[in-house]
Amino acid sequence: MSREIATQLRGRTLSYLLLPFSFKEYLGVRNFRIKKFFTIEEEGKIRKLLREFLSYGSYPEVALKKEKERILKEYYNTILYNDFVERFGIRNVEAAKFLFEFCFQNFSKEFSVRKFINYFSSKCGKIAKHVIYDYVEKLPETLAIFFVEKFSKNIYERKSWPRKIYVCDLGLSKVLGFDEEIGKKMENVVFLELLRKINVNPLINIYFLKSKDHEVDFVLKEGLKVKQLIQVTYASAGEEIERREIKALLKASDELKCQDLLCITWDYEDEEKIKGKKIKFVPLWRWLLHIKTRS
Repeated sequence: MSREIATQLRGRTLSYLLLPFSFKEYLGVRNFRIKKFFTIEEEGKIRKLLREFLSYGSYPEVALKKEKERILKEYYNTILYNDFVERFGIRNVEAAKFLFEFCFQNFSKEFSVRKFINYFSSKCGKIAKHVIYDYVEKLPETLAIFFVEKFSKNIYERKSWPRKIYVCDLGLSKVLGFDEEIGKKMENVVFLELLRKINVNPLINIYFLKSKDHEVDFVLKEGLKVKQLIQVTYASAGEEIERREIKALLKASDELKCQDLLCITWDYEDEEKIKGKKIKFVPLWRWLLHIKTRS
């Protein structure tokens, strides 16, 4: 792991996070040529490949072979038992397995350690709080599960729970037999793409925003400044987008002094000016491929 290498080399290192294929790389290995403009038929094929990408994930071997479920099952068990249980010498394997499965079934959702302890105790018997907190701290070191903090200028609020769960590959959740709603899968894929940006710009920090009356999926902060606010929604038309999501972007824009407002959709593309603020609506596939929207 990068932390161990850095310890051995005492700071003389540069660390990069290596994730499974991005959607652009995925299309490349599926022999789909990326260009500036696509026909309607080509756009339809891209969306079909995107659904496969969201369903089976993007590990190279999974993308190239037919026995996808078998490979994903092996990967899942390897990460759980080798990278988590064995690596950290975890004694309560039942609790570790329960926590691991819980995270992969609840990606793109908020996670409260306290609520999880109560839930686990009701299902499997009481367990010491410090044990679960210790396991939760170790989870991100597997690079299979990530926890995103809530945005706040107060460090105590920022470091507290709940946080949002995201996973390194959506295919791993498929082996558990739970097919989450596509909106949550879209949100997880957006998170991973934002995470890749940190390799290029290490000053970027990713948060979510939640207050009493509004929520924003992603707050992108660079240094001291909030650079962008992002909502993700499974919508194919403007009327399908919930007004509360737009309202949340506008409120957050005022609070955080950010004018770059983005709503990532399934297949709706437009640019609207609402209450003096410009909101871009971009289909997920275009955003993932970094292709400019139609003029």
